[in-house]
Amino acid sequence: MTVFHFFNCAILTFGPHAVYYSATPLSEYDTLGTSVKAALVYLGTTLVKLVCLATFLKVSENDSFDPSQELLKALIGFVDVAGLYFASTQLTHRNISQNHKFQAIGLGWAFSDSVLHRLAPLWVGARGLEFTWDYILQGVEANANLVFSISLAALGSLMWLRKNKPKTLIPINVCAGIVASMPSITSYLRWGLGWHFSKVVGFQLITSLVIAFISWQLFSACQKPYA
Repeated sequence: MTVFHFFNCAILTFGPHAVYYSATPLSEYDTLGTSVKAALVYLGTTLVKLVCLATFLKVSENDSFDPSQELLKALIGFVDVAGLYFASTQLTHRNISQNHKFQAIGLGWAFSDSVLHRLAPLWVGARGLEFTWDYILQGVEANANLVFSISLAALGSLMWLRKNKPKTLIPINVCAGIVASMPSITSYLRWGLGWHFSKVVGFQLITSLVIAFISWQLFSACQKPYA
């Protein structure tokens, strides 16, 4: 029963990434290499963030919310935006369209995040004798992060790769700020306001859907040929 629970949680966490790749034109255009490169950039970005966090953040003895430390954490979070910029503009990719490119980058970014942050907790905890909803919620959180990452890569594509940019870049800049500050936001919700993990995951899911809607609207507005 415990192994069955582990496999269910693992499929919920990592299955949507495989489904997205196989069910979209990404598999037809063989964009796996682009996703792998984006995943490696994510690993490098995470390493840089860990070094910065270990260098500049103080070790807290409890889980209380410290505004100054969370602000510093949010500033360090902009390393993620820099990593996506590098993956979108500096890496060499196959001759694929920008639409497929940003999807492959977002997919690789989200998959690497799920493996790095959720695989070990699933392997250690989901096989336990006592059933808990936390690992199912982690799977839902991974799905929210998948939508979030692809949407952010789409906004980055509009800002960095397209000539016909949106008339205003305010929504893109706001979304970049949300990405950088998301760990601080969730930390405040959990430890500052005392939200349960399920509510935090719900907030992340809603935020991801809102950013996806914004990116879709901006892409629709930029479909006209550049003049």
